[in-house]
Amino acid sequence: MEFSWHQLVWGITLLIPALFFLHHRKKSSFNNRLPPGPPGWPIFGNMFDLGAMPHKTLAGLKQKYGPIIWLRIGAINTMVVQSSEAAAELFKNHDISFVERTVTEAMKSHDFDKGSVSLAPYGSYWRVMKRIMTVEMLVNKRINETLEIRRKCIDDMVSWIEKEAGPRKEESWRGIHLGRFVFLASFNMLGNLMLSRDLVDPESEEGMEFFSAMVSLMEWAGRPNIVDLFPCLRRLDPQGLRRNTDRDMGKTMQIVSKFVEERLQERQAGGGQRKKDFLEVLLEFEGNGKDEPAKISEHDLNIIIMEVFIAGSETTSGTTEWAMVELLSNPSTMSKLKKELNEVVGRGRKFQEEDIENLKYLQAVLKETLRLHPPVPLLVPRRATQDTNFMGYDIPKDTQVFVNVSAIGRDPKCWADPNSFKPERFLNSNIDFKGNNFELLPFGAGRRICAGIPLAHRMLHLVLGSLVHEFEWDVHISFADKVRDTKERMGVVVRKMEPLFAIPISKNRPNYES
Repeated sequence: MEFSWHQLVWGITLLIPALFFLHHRKKSSFNNRLPPGPPGWPIFGNMFDLGAMPHKTLAGLKQKYGPIIWLRIGAINTMVVQSSEAAAELFKNHDISFVERTVTEAMKSHDFDKGSVSLAPYGSYWRVMKRIMTVEMLVNKRINETLEIRRKCIDDMVSWIEKEAGPRKEESWRGIHLGRFVFLASFNMLGNLMLSRDLVDPESEEGMEFFSAMVSLMEWAGRPNIVDLFPCLRRLDPQGLRRNTDRDMGKTMQIVSKFVEERLQERQAGGGQRKKDFLEVLLEFEGNGKDEPAKISEHDLNIIIMEVFIAGSETTSGTTEWAMVELLSNPSTMSKLKKELNEVVGRGRKFQEEDIENLKYLQAVLKETLRLHPPVPLLVPRRATQDTNFMGYDIPKDTQVFVNVSAIGRDPKCWADPNSFKPERFLNSNIDFKGNNFELLPFGAGRRICAGIPLAHRMLHLVLGSLVHEFEWDVHISFADKVRDTKERMGVVVRKMEPLFAIPISKNRPNYES
């Protein structure tokens, strides 16, 4: 469903009487100088000002109010950071003051927020899980051990696409829904990395059940919820999103529990070499029992597994789709990428992860895609842990903080011709997306930076490189305008409003002409 604050108006109108009685705006004595921002409505604040695409609306306010903007969205005080300088100040000098998360009501279902690495409160549990993620799971050595798994999943994706395309279709055929195939391949990659099993497989009833439950869960998580703006309405759950999330979260956790139980039974039975997947890393963990748990509880283990799927599959499929949209809209860029792949990988040889290092233009294409189309344009919101003086402004405790990386990625002070797709800008540049260059922050920075960057780097390059290397791509003439249309829709990540349909022509077919 398209993200739009206006979709909530009907519900709010019905609840106005309740809001007047229930809504209590917290005052702070520490508000001598707040950042500038647009005036808001009584009770509702600026929520009607944000529009369907808040990151774009907020970027438009920068010229009038500056790089730091103050809003009141419903009952929530909010600061928006919209320049690389302000982002650098936040992450380098005030990271600990804004280290907590603002958690949506949906993500509190079954205490998901307490077990999740990205949402958990800053403390001993979070430090342990972040260490496991960054030191034991999502490191190059462990990722290298699962190289063949990703290669198999890419081969499966290529086969699925070839089968879907089949022989030459009728002239009206619009092609394949590219994002769907990438999502399925990503889901299987993560299924094998986490659990050593294909989850998108018609022969696996439990796998497909898990896939369907996760898709439903991501749908609820991506919808706007009035309760997040007016916490006083939590018990009413006027849109029913918490009830729906509770149902699908519970179902998903039951399925994951079965997978974990099967692994525990395998370990008890013995008689074989243990798997090298991420589940095994989590099961082998032994804490000191003092400031960290002796073992990861089954509940938290289930949540971590689910979190990897939510973060990894949507990010990979969404970013790949945007990259293909830009490549198909810029034929000269596509030609340069094909030329590089032919020179480095070679015709007749499959794209391998070891090729990524030598594919400078492919790396530049993905950086440029993430600059223009960051998956989460406002990042996962942070929250002030204490009253803080930030760049001369008095920011009260519990203020929600958005970092508009979409606006930063299109800032003309940082980028020449910022709205154009020009991968060449990265060819002689050391800028990357690992959190050290504050003009490019698609995965955040500081303590809360995305732990999955090393894996995302591999998956994004492998998927996009394989799609371009294995196929020629065309667009039906009647859909050409829709391909170039970059209107967005909000969900767990920002996706293209009109999904990309493209016609794949396999380079391995006898009738293919290079």
